[in-house]
Amino acid sequence: MDAGSQEAARPGPPGTAGALETVARPARALDRVVVVMPAYRAAETVERTFRDIPRDAVAHVILVDDASDDATVQVARALGIHTVVHERNRGYGANQKTGYDAARAMDPDVVVMLHPDYQYDPRLIPFFLGYLRLNVCDVMLGSRIRTRRETLRGGMPRYKYLANRVLTTIENLVLGQNLGDFHSGFRMYTREVLETIPYRHNSDDFVFDTEFLAQAVHFGFRIGDCPMPVRYFREASSIHFARSVRYGWATLLTMAKFLLQKWGIARFRLFTRD
Repeated sequence: MDAGSQEAARPGPPGTAGALETVARPARALDRVVVVMPAYRAAETVERTFRDIPRDAVAHVILVDDASDDATVQVARALGIHTVVHERNRGYGANQKTGYDAARAMDPDVVVMLHPDYQYDPRLIPFFLGYLRLNVCDVMLGSRIRTRRETLRGGMPRYKYLANRVLTTIENLVLGQNLGDFHSGFRMYTREVLETIPYRHNSDDFVFDTEFLAQAVHFGFRIGDCPMPVRYFREASSIHFARSVRYGWATLLTMAKFLLQKWGIARFRLFTRD
């Protein structure tokens, strides 16, 4: 195999020797990387998160503040982060929409969505980029679920772990994937993904992330994940139990919409390009 490409196998005509044919996927020069951090009340964690971002791997960092009532904006600006502020609280999904629009204006090759609550380790960004550059995947997720013991020792509440396992199993079955964690706050997309997916049609709430991955599957993008140690602590952001229940039901509704669209029973704006 040439150093600048990877080989993907696909079935050949029945009865042929080996029944395999290789298709070359050349490596991609994805050098301009922009990190987007959707922030809400992240004053105590944003500096630690920002300091761990490998500066030699990232061209720009954008923080979108969703009308926090703490010092998130002041801390981010003191660090020299390009900061966009919502005048009113619009929701986690709306925060990402603003961030992706701002990132696309910077002509990126890759956009990284990173929660600024220090739950996810940004030092791993260069390793995840390798999967996109070698043309193995178009979307990469950081999976917090390498093993049950490790995840629970990292501080993930037991009910969140169980809910994650149930929802991720359902999403894998519906979407035909084999991912370890559909609900990660560390995500990486090529520019083509953001230019194709109609993310402005998505919810302004937390289910935005689920809708985005369903759209990625619908439009034929390749999704992968790698383990990322989980860090839960007092300052880290987390939605409460009642909100988690609503999020779970919204996730199941998104899966139903995906199936109805796939089977031709109904059509949804989520799966219609702008």
